[in-house]
Amino acid sequence: MTTVHKFGGAPLTCHAWSGDKKQIAVSHNNKDVVLYKAGTGGKGWDKTSVLDQHDLRVTGIDWAPKTNRIVTCSSDRNAYVWVKDEEGVWRHKLVVLRINRAATCVRWSPQENKFAAGSGAKMICVCYYDEEYDWWAAKHIKKPLKSTVTTVDWHPNNVLLAAGSTDFKMRVFSGYIKEIEGKPSATQWGAKMTFGNLMAEYANSMNGGGWVHAVSFSNDGSKVAWVGHDASVNVVEAGNGDKVSRLLTSHLPLLSIVWISPGSFLAAGHNYVPMVFHVGGDGTIKEGGKLEEEKKAEIGQMSNARRMFQNMDVLGQTQSGGTKITTTHENQVNELRVVSGEGGGVRLVSTCGGDGKLVLWNIDDISSKMKNLRI
Repeated sequence: MTTVHKFGGAPLTCHAWSGDKKQIAVSHNNKDVVLYKAGTGGKGWDKTSVLDQHDLRVTGIDWAPKTNRIVTCSSDRNAYVWVKDEEGVWRHKLVVLRINRAATCVRWSPQENKFAAGSGAKMICVCYYDEEYDWWAAKHIKKPLKSTVTTVDWHPNNVLLAAGSTDFKMRVFSGYIKEIEGKPSATQWGAKMTFGNLMAEYANSMNGGGWVHAVSFSNDGSKVAWVGHDASVNVVEAGNGDKVSRLLTSHLPLLSIVWISPGSFLAAGHNYVPMVFHVGGDGTIKEGGKLEEEKKAEIGQMSNARRMFQNMDVLGQTQSGGTKITTTHENQVNELRVVSGEGGGVRLVSTCGGDGKLVLWNIDDISSKMKNLRI
């Protein structure tokens, strides 16, 4: 079952769910983050708060489910951590990013004691709370980044950090902060865990490829998947050397990605519809189908093709209405989020898009209808 929610006509660029999944934070492609709460009886959404500290467009939101803290970042080069006080009012805490370009993405670590923010300043800011000064301080990962960091994701061990950038590379770094956590143990990605250490680096494509739009660790942390602007889907497994499994799709570029099982993930972007991809035991990536059939119905069809082109050329007339889009989303999908189900079986995911829609997709219902969708 697919349910559609609207919060007005403005595009939704990013969103995040509260821990109980009864509240949602969204950005309407502007400088504010708006919080909504599910209405009585599950009908509609009620606006509860507006986080309005930013000066320019919000580029990333993440809501920590356990500590109930929200982190936001923006093109204004700032990030804020929002905490709800005893009176129910959201108060912001200063984050000292120390960057001179836009902040582009942000994610809490699994233990929620730090977060990572990508930026256009060719660096990643790993931020942690400094009790002495009552702010969130940042440590910078700079080398060997050569361009804007577009996406980040944390490994389940709370230390490793995957990042994609516009220099066509996906990298895995150590995000270990000795001030707040104990020394980490070795992983399949390596043993040297000093802050900022480059654990792995992979090109998006053999022929240059394109920007890396989204990156995601698998639930056990053994694999990393990413999507690029060349419409490619890529997966690499720890301890497998430099071998990267690639699938160059025939679709438009994908912008977001989430794992839904140990061997499957969802990706969505400019095609309007989330798609399933499977990773075989040998690392081979196969396309498993779409979450809905993409049907396009032409309106006002003409019996004579020649007459149609004559009208376009002489009279400037086209078919009334053009081509009608019949998919749930009518514009690009900007972000995928897991709503329910963790570990080996995600059950519900959400998407937000340029059409202003927030869509909930029930994986159980869809998988029972589609023979190609194997969870």
